[in-house]
Amino acid sequence: MEQYCVMKEAVLYSSIPEGIRCDLCSRRCVLKQGETGVCRVRFVKDSKLYTKVYGLIDGMAADPIEKKPLFHFAPGARAFSLSSSSCNFRCQFCLNYHSAHRETPVGEKLTPTEIVRLAQRENCSGLTYTYTEPTVFWEFIHDTAKIARREGLFNTIVTNGYMTTEAIDYTAPYLDAASINFKGSGNKGFYQNLMSVPKVEPIYEAMTRMKEKGVFMELTNLIIPEVGDFEEDTRRLSEWVVENLGPRTPFHVIAFAPTYKLGYLPRTPASTLERHIRIAKEAGLEFVYSGNVAGHDFENTYCPECGAKVVERYSVFLKYNNLDPDGHCPNCHANLNMAGIGWMVRGKASYSFF
Repeated sequence: MEQYCVMKEAVLYSSIPEGIRCDLCSRRCVLKQGETGVCRVRFVKDSKLYTKVYGLIDGMAADPIEKKPLFHFAPGARAFSLSSSSCNFRCQFCLNYHSAHRETPVGEKLTPTEIVRLAQRENCSGLTYTYTEPTVFWEFIHDTAKIARREGLFNTIVTNGYMTTEAIDYTAPYLDAASINFKGSGNKGFYQNLMSVPKVEPIYEAMTRMKEKGVFMELTNLIIPEVGDFEEDTRRLSEWVVENLGPRTPFHVIAFAPTYKLGYLPRTPASTLERHIRIAKEAGLEFVYSGNVAGHDFENTYCPECGAKVVERYSVFLKYNNLDPDGHCPNCHANLNMAGIGWMVRGKASYSFF
């Protein structure tokens, strides 16, 4: 890909005595002339904060919404996925490190309108801002999501959740759903030592704000053998979700695949995922799923009221959706906390991966 520096003034920043403070990510970097934030894509010039990646798209693909993973939002829908370079985290196990850890952003220059047209051309029902951390190109997401909403498309994000309430307030009017990605069950030492993230509290603050703004949420929890297998933290995280987001909030327990600086560690066995799934269920969560273990029964959705299998999946693909038109159990009509029903695919998926 060709390298660019796409300068555009940032939306969320403040001038303070110490310099220019970025108000987008919860790090709230304070920068002086010529300095760049931890994200590598925001810098100060002439007492203003600029982004280098407005409209600079590093990756694009049409994906099933289940890949995000979003199991309770628009089941079976196709989502046009896109990302920019870089991230505000430094995860030593990053699956997309080739993009997230770039020193210099790269990509194809596109406008918000062009992105929406590409999504429509790919027969997608909406857009997902994903692969790397969407917070770093938030202004572009805001402008694209606004057009997508006008065109009848949904907007979702896959995020580490380390964003300010100001950032959420800015774009939430156009966001339909978010997949909030935890690693190591939110263990503070794990975040500090293996992700270079000073604190985890802002993620909980962001989720609270998203709930207030009506953004539908699902959570993931990546379990890494030897270094990120924390049962008590999974219990605490699950209990927080039950109390603050509700017991029917979808919760995905994800297997680690050896990669990047932790490529020497083993893949997470299914038995480890099952142990954490059991903990999450004991804490009161009713929809707990396995991830990255294709064919596992915990990929499917069962009604917690009558036990009927209502959605069947294989890996990140929908096989069959038996929900009624309102997204309820077809057997007992229980509310299963499904969202995006207008974009839902019922019956067998309209695309075939089998």
